[in-house]
Parts: sequence; C-alpha cells; structure tokens
Amino acid sequence: MTHNTAPAECVFVARNLTKVYGEGATTVQALSGVDLRIMQGEFVVLLGASGSGKSTLLNILGGLDHATAGSAQWFHQGELHELTGASDAELTRYRREHVGFVFQFYNLIPSLTALENVALVTDMATAPMRPEDALALVGLTERMDHFVSQLSGGEQQRVAIARAIAKRPQVLLCDEPTGALDCATGIVVLQAIEKVNRDLGTTTVIITHNAAIADMADRVMRMAGGRIVDIQVNHHKVAASTLRW
Repeated sequence: MTHNTAPAECVFVARNLTKVYGEGATTVQALSGVDLRIMQGEFVVLLGASGSGKSTLLNILGGLDHATAGSAQWFHQGELHELTGASDAELTRYRREHVGFVFQFYNLIPSLTALENVALVTDMATAPMRPEDALALVGLTERMDHFVSQLSGGEQQRVAIARAIAKRPQVLLCDEPTGALDCATGIVVLQAIEKVNRDLGTTTVIITHNAAIADMADRVMRMAGGRIVDIQVNHHKVAASTLRW
C-alpha cells in the first residue's frame, strides 16, 4: 500500500511506532510510540544509552524487524511505501535495493580481499558503483587487494562502508560503527561516513551511545525508554576530524 502524503524530500516517516518483545511476564517494550521524519540527504544521529530503543528503531527503518503497532513508511519515487505490514519478500527487496548497513562488527569474509568483499554486493545490485570507486571513496585504494586479515580494524570498517554504499543505496544505516574502535581510528571511520553523506547525498543515520558524535549531525534525536525525548538541530555542525572522546 502506498500513500502520496509526504513532501518529496522526506525519506522516512514513523507514527506512534511501537515494538514489544515477548509475552506475559517476559514482555519488553522496546519502542513506545515513536514519531519521526528523516529528510533526503540528512545526517541524523540517534543518541541513547543501551536499551533506549535506538537499535530497534533502526532495525525497523531498515526492514530487519517488524513493528508491533504504529506505522513506518519510506519515500521513494514520488510515493510513500509501507514498511509496517510489508511481507518478508518485500522487505528483502527493500533492503537489497535501497538500504546500506554498517554494523559495529564488520561481517567481512576473511578469505576474500577488500575488493572481493565489495564486489559481492555490486554483483547483485542493479546500478552499482565499481568496487574500486567505492573503496576509493573511503580512502582504501592502496589496500583493495589485501585480505581482511591484513587490514586494521578501522580499515575493515571502511571496507564495510564501501560495501554498504557500492550499490548506491538511498539510505545508509549505521549501528555503533565506531563501537569497537579507539578514538583516532573511529574518527577516520566517521570521516568516511561523512564523505559518503556529503559527496553522494546519501541519507545517513548513525545510532550511538557516544555523545561526541552528535556534533557532526544535522539533527540529533535523543532516545530514552523507547521514545524520542529530545530533538536538537545543529546549526553549526562540526567536521568529524575535530571530534574527540
């Protein structure tokens, strides 16, 4: 089902989004009525402690999980498409064609080179970048023929970013992308994500518990208790290179 009710620059709309896990005494309310809009090309940070609901929200927006109630929709080619109520097959197609994911752990295939890891995605995409171009965008031209075991943690995460953006997704969803990295390495990874957002115009959402990362976002949505409790607009966002934690 589609609705033509959002402005053309809107990518995500959620209304009263709710997610409950378990039943009876084991029930966990992960989301408790989330409303949000995310706009085309925006860089958004979802900030909150562990258990605040940010990963659940990201997973629903990315088509990895189903909401219990409420609605989540994404805007593409002039129409809003329902995520809530979509079939597993529809969500699989949505993830494959429109969403790039970056997780805390890189999920690379160690027996393949950086280039081969990215090529796995481009082989399945309809209008992909060249794998070499995706790796160049994240500063890994000179490392593309190295095996994963020969790369540092930060380099592996940048390969994961290249893999995520090589299919030219509409949105890039990042779950604690610097969580396993030290500050200096994390900043290099954030610079790569920043460049993707700036140069490709890819709508980018990062979830993190690290408040320092919030300063590089267009908007910061703070989550607690399964709700968005505050939204801050950064009128003067800073470059990733200036961050410290």
